[in-house]
Amino acid sequence: MNWLRELARRLSMLIHRRQFDADLEEEMRLHLELRQEERVQSGMTADDARAAARRRFGNATYLKEESHIAWGWEWFENLAQDVRYGLRMLRKAPGFTAVAILTMALGIGATTAIFSVVDATLLHPLPYPEPEQLVSVEDDLPGVGAQDVGMSEPEWQDLRRSGIFEYVSPTWFDENNLTGSSQPARVRLLIVAPNYFALLGIKPQLGRAFHPEDHSPGLTLEVLISDGLWKRTFGGDPHILDRSIRLDTDLYRIVGVMPTGFDAPGRTAEERNIEVWAATSFYGPPMSDRPSRSGRNLPTAIARLKPGLTIAAAQSRLDALVAALQQEFPEDYPKQNAWTVRLLPLKERVVGNVRPSLILLLGAVGLVLLISCVNVANLLLARASARGREMAVRQALGAARKRLISQVLTESMLLSLLGGLVGLAILFCTKGLLLQLLPDSLPRLNEISINSPILVFALGASVVTGAIFGLVPALQADRLDLTYMLKQEGRGSAGSREQARTRRILVVIEFALSLVLMVAAGLLLRSFRDLVNVQLGFTPQNVMAVRTRLPYPNDPKTDTYATPAQEAPFFRELLRRSRALPEVEEAALGDTASIPLDATLRDLKLIAEGQFLFIIEGRDMHSEEPAVAERSSVSPEYFHLLKMPLLRGRLFDESDNEKAPQVAVINEAFARTYWPNQNPLGKRFRKAKADSPWITVVGLIANARTQSLAEAGVPKIYLDLYQTGGKRLAIFLRGDLDAAAIPDEVREQVQSVDPTLPVFGAQTLNETVSASLAERRFSMEIVALFALTALLLAGLGIYGVISYLVSERTHEIGIRIALGAESGSILQMVLRQGLGLAITGATVGLVCALIVSHLMAGLLYGVRPTDPLTFAGVALLLIGVAVLACYIPARRAVRVDPLMALRHE
Repeated sequence: MNWLRELARRLSMLIHRRQFDADLEEEMRLHLELRQEERVQSGMTADDARAAARRRFGNATYLKEESHIAWGWEWFENLAQDVRYGLRMLRKAPGFTAVAILTMALGIGATTAIFSVVDATLLHPLPYPEPEQLVSVEDDLPGVGAQDVGMSEPEWQDLRRSGIFEYVSPTWFDENNLTGSSQPARVRLLIVAPNYFALLGIKPQLGRAFHPEDHSPGLTLEVLISDGLWKRTFGGDPHILDRSIRLDTDLYRIVGVMPTGFDAPGRTAEERNIEVWAATSFYGPPMSDRPSRSGRNLPTAIARLKPGLTIAAAQSRLDALVAALQQEFPEDYPKQNAWTVRLLPLKERVVGNVRPSLILLLGAVGLVLLISCVNVANLLLARASARGREMAVRQALGAARKRLISQVLTESMLLSLLGGLVGLAILFCTKGLLLQLLPDSLPRLNEISINSPILVFALGASVVTGAIFGLVPALQADRLDLTYMLKQEGRGSAGSREQARTRRILVVIEFALSLVLMVAAGLLLRSFRDLVNVQLGFTPQNVMAVRTRLPYPNDPKTDTYATPAQEAPFFRELLRRSRALPEVEEAALGDTASIPLDATLRDLKLIAEGQFLFIIEGRDMHSEEPAVAERSSVSPEYFHLLKMPLLRGRLFDESDNEKAPQVAVINEAFARTYWPNQNPLGKRFRKAKADSPWITVVGLIANARTQSLAEAGVPKIYLDLYQTGGKRLAIFLRGDLDAAAIPDEVREQVQSVDPTLPVFGAQTLNETVSASLAERRFSMEIVALFALTALLLAGLGIYGVISYLVSERTHEIGIRIALGAESGSILQMVLRQGLGLAITGATVGLVCALIVSHLMAGLLYGVRPTDPLTFAGVALLLIGVAVLACYIPARRAVRVDPLMALRHE
């Protein structure tokens, strides 16, 4: 309790400081009067008595300071004094103050902006209760080179009964047709287990969630909808509960509306922005009544661990379960597949592969902040040179070095805090514009905000940077040579040799940091340029893709598009009508997996259309070669429309229908992988599923970068759409098209054939190609912007140092000119100093850049981390900027008037 009383006493002293000062003054006055009266009574004159009383009493100012120390708030008073003095000094130098504050605002504002993205994406926990207990469950078949291949319904039941998880829910992203309004619309649907919302710990804002223990077969006829769909389609109707909606041809009852801003934990933007949730136990119509264990028809699953169970402990128990199942069901889990089940933090599933790019951006903006600190430190050193005499006089008069250092650091902190405030103000004003620069594929985009943790970070960054760039001038103030400063400064010198040397070192550091950042930007720029200019293997110019979706009713008997034979008339009529559209030269159909470089529907393509496992006829089943490839179903016109060259054999034709044996066209990568040094035509394979028909290879096409611009050699299979059928369709059109009019024109044609079908997702293939580079483009543009900023700051830094040196040597230069020195030699002398600093900084920077470039090797394409052209080009550019920055003060030195220079000293 003593410390509480002491704290209360000190707070009382602080709050009533003026009253205590007045009481102290009054008490000291009474003491002096009493002592003076005693001296007068002893026979002294009044003046002698007053002087004797003062001598006896001691230094009044010192006693006041000792009393303040006893009150316990000396540090606060000193700080307040330093702040007031610092603000006065900053007001006296408005130019210096403005440049320093803007420099720090740039560094702190940019760092805070990038950190807000990193915090929301990587650091902030998922917005669900106890998010550390949430995991993603992924099945791998490393023996056949396949990862995250999905799971079967029996495997899901095994996980539910394992005792490892509190809840497990498969998640199946799909698209559906919302009908019943003026126009059929496509909605994003997530099919989940009934325990999905209990697993996430989220409750609807209206109504209720699914019953977690409902295990009835088939799809439940209840759905929950998103807040966005509720407001957009139903006008925010408060009586929405129990209202019926029709999805495809089936009626569902709305039982709940999810909260505003709720996103599903999906991998892509499409899979996160869900509009409708439906529940099922994943058996019974429209699915199989008895799903097979090897039929991996569930794309992925999420789970919540039992309380107190770590991911590592859960993985250990899961490995034991997998081993037991492999022994119990050896036919479903062949040894060559090497089936495993992986647990990952659910956050890793949401974040995906953006972590390296964001870490790169955070490192880049950190370098910008360091460069800003070095620049301001240089400005402060220049200012300290001008104030050297002031500091020396104050120290000679008895000022403690500790107080001088404290004052210099306080000024630095003021500059940094003011810069931070300006940076935050700019960030608040430009937040909307900055968010528009972010790619839509960035996860957790709606969680980015300037919240209290971000403000704390900005404050911390301001304090730390203030300490960093204030430390150098503070240490210089501590090491003042009083004799030198009092002698030299009085004659107008610009500072000590140590200060000049320190400024040179800071410029070298600034150049080194700038070069590292510029090399990173150069490598990313070259990598991006190579990706943009890569040979695609198809021609996206003048091509548009428009999407539609055929219904998939719960009762297969009511499905009018149940088989390829039933779908074929619709396909042919749609193609006929599409070719008749204005300016359309060619038309083709394909499933959504056939849209080149489109990554919006990852899980849907993976299970329904894209990656699948297969068996090669005559191949050793124990082979270690992978048997997995990408697959698309397309109409015969597809290859000619995209100008994908045929190398051997033939493409699909009218004879390849639902009654004919199944055929395939493969790419070179597939042929080289599975039939090296052989003619692939006539070879056969089938899906790795019992009773699947054999598929014969009839054509070989050149490799095309349809999955990723960075990969050309991905094995790819094309099947005939008339033989496989397809629910999710892309309509490809080539011609001199009006991109704004095409969606409505195609919608009219599609709905003239079937009025219940939605038309959506229209975009040119050039836009699709561009969108596939969105994350790389964002990283490249931001790093390039930071690199240009660093180049500007480095140029200003060396300009300031050389200008300072020219000012310092004005007397010397005047003498040289008076003695006959030529202008060229003066110019060369100044440029040599600047060039020496730039070359030294570039040398140090090249060494550091070699290290950094290897760390970012995974972000590069087509360029080595040690690319000599990039390194040399950046170094020459930086040195060129240094020469340009030095030329201005060098010209000023050449024009020095000897008479004025001699008077200058």
